[in-house]
Amino acid sequence: MTSARFLPSKKIGPFHPPQRTLMGPGPSDVPPRVLAAMSLPTIGYLDPVFVEMMDELKSLLRYAFQTDNALTFPASGPGSVGMEMAFVNMVEPGDKVIVCRNGVFGGRMIENVERCGGIAIVVEDSWGTPVDPQKVEDAFRKNPDAKVLAFVHAETSTGCASDVPALTAIARQFGALSIVDAVTSLAGIPVLVDEWQVDAIYSGSQKCLSCTPGLSPVSFSQRVIENLKARNKKCQSWFMDLDLVLGYWGNTNRTYHHTAPINSLFALHESLLMVREEGLDESWARHRRHYEAFKAGLEAMGLEYLVEEKYRLPQLNAIKVPEGVDEAAVRRTLLSEFNLEIGAGLGPLAGKIWRFGLMGHSSQSKNVMLCLSALGSVLMDMGYPVKVGVAEAAAHQKYADLHAAEARRRLTAAA
Repeated sequence: MTSARFLPSKKIGPFHPPQRTLMGPGPSDVPPRVLAAMSLPTIGYLDPVFVEMMDELKSLLRYAFQTDNALTFPASGPGSVGMEMAFVNMVEPGDKVIVCRNGVFGGRMIENVERCGGIAIVVEDSWGTPVDPQKVEDAFRKNPDAKVLAFVHAETSTGCASDVPALTAIARQFGALSIVDAVTSLAGIPVLVDEWQVDAIYSGSQKCLSCTPGLSPVSFSQRVIENLKARNKKCQSWFMDLDLVLGYWGNTNRTYHHTAPINSLFALHESLLMVREEGLDESWARHRRHYEAFKAGLEAMGLEYLVEEKYRLPQLNAIKVPEGVDEAAVRRTLLSEFNLEIGAGLGPLAGKIWRFGLMGHSSQSKNVMLCLSALGSVLMDMGYPVKVGVAEAAAHQKYADLHAAEARRRLTAAA
């Protein structure tokens, strides 16, 4: 007989989450099509039908990454698993790795290098600025035996983008492999793996792909595969050993490695289909269009960006908190009164910025207008000088200007 003392102290019923609008640094809103795909019947991870879908997933991911890399698949776990998979397979004890830190996630790369027994050569840049290619080149000249360069393409903690092709070119110049964090960039801004000659790249399902969290799309070049074959000892992680994982995700007979997150993979398949249907160019343009309108509204309220215009991520807006405004109270009020989630600053930026996401399915005009209206209302209640409707009017005007410019472009192209 079971004992009542193990029962919870309060009655627990079914869990029903509130309907939020997600405009923070992730996750983004998940579209109904993707949620419906998650609810499809679960089948076995070696079922021939599921195996066929896995091949489609790899093909769709190659499109999203713009690569022909055979070793392209969704790792079972969040972006952090994709990151660790790259490091544990590419870094051996004693290897020098040049790691660029200009935010939180560059710091996590350093931690990965050290846990692999590697030696991290850290290139520091201020939070809110891109990685400086000259500093990277200088680091290689001082450490010509460095085997890997690791950096973040789109730093989620600051909303800043770094120059991938410039950095990977430096790595190749010195005979090193590259590891690129594209967690926040994939499908939001151009990610051109083959053109930029990236060796290892990882992303997350929950950002601009607007899928459920818990999957990490990854892609590895032939150079990485050759490096794996030349390793002196086994990968330190059994779960993330690419040799073993490929037995399941490879192109020949599939062998059991781990129980795949089947329904989450259904969802990723659907979200990648939506990316293909929209088209990458159109997805990048959509994120840029809604950013321009959002920026116009924020600036009309007198708010300032952390990052210089030419380095900003359209899908992740880091906004300075005005003097005298309680940033945490603003976030709480937006959540409790408007069901609107935005993000806080991390590390040295805690309490100093808000992070507004316009990622994937969340990158819509209705979300832009809701956020501007709600934020203006909350700030006005706190005594910040905001005129009612000014931000919304500025955003509407920007949308009108962008629409007119696009119409002119189409007429010119058709002439």
